[in-house]
Amino acid sequence: MFNLLPVGSNISTWWNFGSMLLTCLMLQIMTGFFLAIHYTANINLAFSSVIHITRDVPYGWIMQNLHAISASLFFICIYIHIARGLYYGLYLNKEVWLSGTALLITLMATAFFGYVLPWGQMSFWAATVITNLLTAIPYLGTTLTTWLWGGFSINDPTLTRFFALHFILPFIIISLSSIHIILLHNEGSNNPLGTNSNIDKIPFHP
Repeated sequence: MFNLLPVGSNISTWWNFGSMLLTCLMLQIMTGFFLAIHYTANINLAFSSVIHITRDVPYGWIMQNLHAISASLFFICIYIHIARGLYYGLYLNKEVWLSGTALLITLMATAFFGYVLPWGQMSFWAATVITNLLTAIPYLGTTLTTWLWGGFSINDPTLTRFFALHFILPFIIISLSSIHIILLHNEGSNNPLGTNSNIDKIPFHP
């Protein structure tokens, strides 16, 4: 593929998506911070607070739209990033691959908690269906579900917990991303095809 990066021919455009994911993460954290300032984690006020952000807060509609649309872009980039890893067999680098898997699971959990926050009809339905999956865990399922709900049904404590988790998980994602990058540079991921990179070199003093 056409490559504008100042690197050897063994690196293609597919290697851009890791840095694009970091850009998405920074954008999500910045917009999320401004949204959290105006959001109210209460089942009676949550939806109204989202409407307030989009209508009354200066540039709130931009923040809300950027946060929502960038989340979709985030997942497009991450799936391309994973597809690149599968295609080039980068899963053989086990530490990097497992840290990436942990990142994906954490990211999906964060996205789910965020989806529930506006507390519209679909949010309530999603919270009920997804959290009920915990009941499938033998012995502990019902206890875990009740603990997550903060009672015997989805209610105000559930939304408060989801907001707290949605706020804290991005910082865990930053930590996991740092580990992912450190492990990557420890092993290296620059030559999946095993080509001779010397052909791209030129003498410094001709």
